[in-house]
Amino acid sequence: MYKSIIIGTGPSGLTAAIYLARANMKPLVIEGPEPGGQLTTTTEVENFPGFPDGIMGPDLMANMRKQAERFGAEFRTGWVNSVDLSQRPFKLQVEGHGELVGETLIISTGASAKYIGIPGEKDNVGRGVSTCATCDGFFFRGKKIIVVGGGDSAMEEANFLTRFASEVKLVHRRGELRASKIMQDRARENDKISWGLNKTPVEVVASGMGVTGLKVRNNETGEDEVLDTDGIFVAIGHTPNTGFLSGQIDTDEHGYIKVKQGSTETNVPGVFACGDVQDNKYRQAITAAGSGCMAALDAEKFLDGHVTQDWSVSLK
Repeated sequence: MYKSIIIGTGPSGLTAAIYLARANMKPLVIEGPEPGGQLTTTTEVENFPGFPDGIMGPDLMANMRKQAERFGAEFRTGWVNSVDLSQRPFKLQVEGHGELVGETLIISTGASAKYIGIPGEKDNVGRGVSTCATCDGFFFRGKKIIVVGGGDSAMEEANFLTRFASEVKLVHRRGELRASKIMQDRARENDKISWGLNKTPVEVVASGMGVTGLKVRNNETGEDEVLDTDGIFVAIGHTPNTGFLSGQIDTDEHGYIKVKQGSTETNVPGVFACGDVQDNKYRQAITAAGSGCMAALDAEKFLDGHVTQDWSVSLK
């Protein structure tokens, strides 16, 4: 039995672990096969406070984990196959570890960026392919960029990237955009944005130094061409990692966990959510970390008012 179990080891989960461990609550942190979340696929992080010269994404996550371990957080690796939130303590079935039980649960499983699924794409993440304009736009100052997508997110990212890039081409497989009219108008009024509609991405073209182009197929003529570019930003949405919850917790129409305003509390007492799994707006490492702190404090306060176990005995 654990006082608190944290699912996920991105900035939010690890921050929650640091706070709970410092409060002598000995949290259990469950990490999946890709520890550290999306930051482990990021090369240099320059917008996380405290690192004036930047820090590599994997190094930042490794440091956060070490900090949590230093204060007594326990880590286990494995898929969470299912959870039972019908009553406290909560029960989790974790691959390789059987059933684990906790008085509170913090869900910080994040959201996975959707990729196009074409050759060369995943191979060049961090080498010219990105899914986060606010994270990586700065590295493309004076460069030519392609944004793939046709929704509001693509319009927003294209506009944002014009702050840095010399040119932004927006590529979409259809002749019409899915974005709202106001977002389309904003993008069309931007002189730095050009358009590549009715073009389906086929392959990311790269050299040993990184991305050099995007091969696209003209849907009207069927002909392929390579669009020269220094970077490709994929903006076709994110999928929150909430499938394992099996509808036991309130989510919005996109699957993001709903939390109470100004809190990380969910509709299930004793269950909290932090990071990108409940945030489809900001999706930044620093905001995720901040919500992880909130979740830890919320869980600690909850336990103070719901004592059902003699925690002076061993928790394992």
